[in-house]
Amino acid sequence: MGKRNRDKQRKHQQQQQRDGRPPGYIDNRVKDNAGWGAGYSEIIKENKLFEQYYKELKIVPDGEFEEFMDTMREPLPSTIRITGYKSHAKEILHTLKTKYFKDVQDIEVDGQKIEAPQALCWYPDELAWHTNLSRKILRKDPLLEKFHQFLVSETESGNISRQEAVSMIPPLLLKIESHHKILDMCAAPGSKTSQLIEMLHSDMDVSFPEGFVIANDSDNKRCYLLVHQAKRLNSPCIMVVNHDASCMPRLQVDQDGRKETLFYDRILCDVPCSGDGTMRKNIDVWKKWTTANSLHLHGLQLRIAVRGLEQLAIGGRMVYSTCSLNPIEDEAVIAALLERSEGALELADASADLPGLKWMPGITSWKVMTKEGQWYPGWSDVPVNRHTQIRPTMFPPTEPDKLKDMHLERCMRILPHHQNTGGFFVAVLLKKAAMPWNRRFPRTRNNDKAEASSAEAEVVPGEEQPIVDSPPSEAPAAEGEAEAETPSELTSTEPATTTTTTTTDPKQEPATNKGTVCCPPPSKKMRLFGFKEDPFVFLTEDDPVFPPIQTFFDLSPDFPKLNVLTRTHEGKKRHLYMVSKELRNVLLNNSERMKVVNTGVKVWSRNNDGEEFGCAFRLAQEGIYTLFPYINARRITISVDDVKVLLTEENPFLSKLSADAHAQAKKLTMGSIVLRYQPDPNNLDLPQCPIELCGWRGKTSIRAFVSRNERLHYLRMVGVEVFLNKQGQKGVEDTASEAKEGNTVSGDGERQEGVPPIEDQEVPGGDKNGSSANGTKPVSST
Repeated sequence: MGKRNRDKQRKHQQQQQRDGRPPGYIDNRVKDNAGWGAGYSEIIKENKLFEQYYKELKIVPDGEFEEFMDTMREPLPSTIRITGYKSHAKEILHTLKTKYFKDVQDIEVDGQKIEAPQALCWYPDELAWHTNLSRKILRKDPLLEKFHQFLVSETESGNISRQEAVSMIPPLLLKIESHHKILDMCAAPGSKTSQLIEMLHSDMDVSFPEGFVIANDSDNKRCYLLVHQAKRLNSPCIMVVNHDASCMPRLQVDQDGRKETLFYDRILCDVPCSGDGTMRKNIDVWKKWTTANSLHLHGLQLRIAVRGLEQLAIGGRMVYSTCSLNPIEDEAVIAALLERSEGALELADASADLPGLKWMPGITSWKVMTKEGQWYPGWSDVPVNRHTQIRPTMFPPTEPDKLKDMHLERCMRILPHHQNTGGFFVAVLLKKAAMPWNRRFPRTRNNDKAEASSAEAEVVPGEEQPIVDSPPSEAPAAEGEAEAETPSELTSTEPATTTTTTTTDPKQEPATNKGTVCCPPPSKKMRLFGFKEDPFVFLTEDDPVFPPIQTFFDLSPDFPKLNVLTRTHEGKKRHLYMVSKELRNVLLNNSERMKVVNTGVKVWSRNNDGEEFGCAFRLAQEGIYTLFPYINARRITISVDDVKVLLTEENPFLSKLSADAHAQAKKLTMGSIVLRYQPDPNNLDLPQCPIELCGWRGKTSIRAFVSRNERLHYLRMVGVEVFLNKQGQKGVEDTASEAKEGNTVSGDGERQEGVPPIEDQEVPGGDKNGSSANGTKPVSST
């Protein structure tokens, strides 16, 4: 035991003695409350300052404030979202409706009646549902326990996401199409990022959408949580980076042989906030809430939003959102952006985009309150000694005409008691022209009016002009002011029809007296933190790794070899990954500008046993949907019964396959294969989604290389329910028909000839002792 732990234990014993308790005394109150929600029993859901503040601001309609407060004290309903970009979404929805939702109706647990799950009326295609089930309740009833296991495994396999209802709103308002280049500025933990990826892949017939998602977060550790979320979706169009969003680097891409600046079509700006809209799930906010939180965050939120707008293409769309109800973090930021843009921005009317969603329009009048409870109606009322904590941008515009033209009522505030959700704020901004500090030459203080007029006459409206840096000592940046680009990042145009601008040669910059430049302010120096990542090394078309792969799998001539990368410069390549063409362009041209945490989807893994069969790499399940359109050999078409055999048996003999699949397998040599189930539109009783599995054809047997949770997912799709009983043993129920001999989980785990060892297969959950790929010893079906 370390010294720190000994000191801690000694202090605890001394405290018990002072309280008259014997050594080793256990507080039964804490022990009885251990489990779900432990540690929150003593938190009183009251905050008088919170009530006083929001009563005064009148963001809640008259007569509804008590209902608003009562709802804030209730637990938040559980919400799940079915991922929409996979073709399996409809099958999962069908399974939920016909089996699990029926099972949880009219059930009482500890005297509490379980409400039937309800679809969110405003979410498209019934792909989002909410219920009052908690984790504690889910584990108490056997029927609910199966539902809980279903949710866990489907979440891990990326087919279901547990996400708060209101956080699903911003991605929907972005109106994403498959060709859009998207930036998620503050992405962790990644639920909204997952939605963005799904929307890019709405057409599953397109392996590589033209667009991509760059997901950023300033916290290096949270970036890895973001990677975990994004990796569930197995997309080649996602890149996770680690930067301070307020000084996000401007990236360059190669456009017809020229270096051009990347502008994004869509930007999600979900900024850090005080989070008072999350009190229903983060109940420690009740005791920590104070108006000082909003005052401290306002400047950061404004800087992040400004930086996002600078990188938004003309004609692009940025959604600003917070999980706060405070106008200092909401309308005040939007008003400051609109005022600074000088007409370059428009607050869009999104009222018709989500029919069924109840929301309150943005407010146009508010006051600022200190943590001591002192109110200031306007900036002129703030004493000088408060100017460092309270800024002019925190107040609404004072000119009535300017305020009216902003249309702040188009902002959307979601109140918890209207549809039993959390609190949220969202606003949609459209960029109609370049931001004013990016579209004109900086003027010096010493220039006369004639020279200034002449310089302005040369500026083409809507185009970005070269930006000249100014020394910090001469032009200090105001709070929230946009950062200028360094000379190597200077831009000359920002066309409305494209998302890139031509980079100007720094040597051709106009001569300017830098000592007297008044705008824009200087940029921050980019700093990199966190772990040092392995390099991203793209392969060349003539790399020696390609010929055996090309021959073995008969890859199509249009297979994009240049999009394949590995994570090492030296030695044997263990894994091969793929990214889209556009992300490759970004990676190659910005290796020194940004810190990339993760990108690409794994498509091949090295298998040394495969060399004797003609190819040292086997297919990886993660990238099979990306790779399948290019594979013309090593394919076996299978039936639903074949899927059941392959996923419930360890190493089934070839003779256990259907006659057609058996005949196809016999024609193939040993090695990596693709097993594909093609739906029959004339038989609606069978799954109506394609299933593609990576496998290995042995000498006398065949095996599917599928991770545990994906295995459970595919089995459910074909009517086989797999669950763990109270003893932790795995059971199988064939819900499509009576359990057949071929549908039971069997096998002794022995390695058969021609099948690679488990340590080479890298199947999650597998071990070296003959256990099944899902980590449990096979048992008989129930």
